[in-house]
Amino acid sequence: MLRSLTGGERNIGQLAQPFAMSFAAASKHVKVLESAGLVRRRVLGRTHLCRLEPKPLAVADEWLRFYEGFWTDRLDGLDELLRAEDRAAAHDQGRDKP
Repeated sequence: MLRSLTGGERNIGQLAQPFAMSFAAASKHVKVLESAGLVRRRVLGRTHLCRLEPKPLAVADEWLRFYEGFWTDRLDGLDELLRAEDRAAAHDQGRDKP
């Protein structure tokens, strides 16, 4: 649903259409997205139009990018440690041969 909203406002029926869900289920889903601050809804008569609120996604992206760097550094260190162990094992096997 969020991806759909990147193209502009959509009503609940339009948001539900690509999924195997009822209008009521889609409306409940939108309520959850609203409470998370990701969607804003406006009512025009009986039509509920939803639009994306990108700021919370930008905050989440910033947080995830920090931890991506954190884990990349840790995994790079682990990779180097494992390669060093492999080199040492290969070196030791070379010495054991007559």
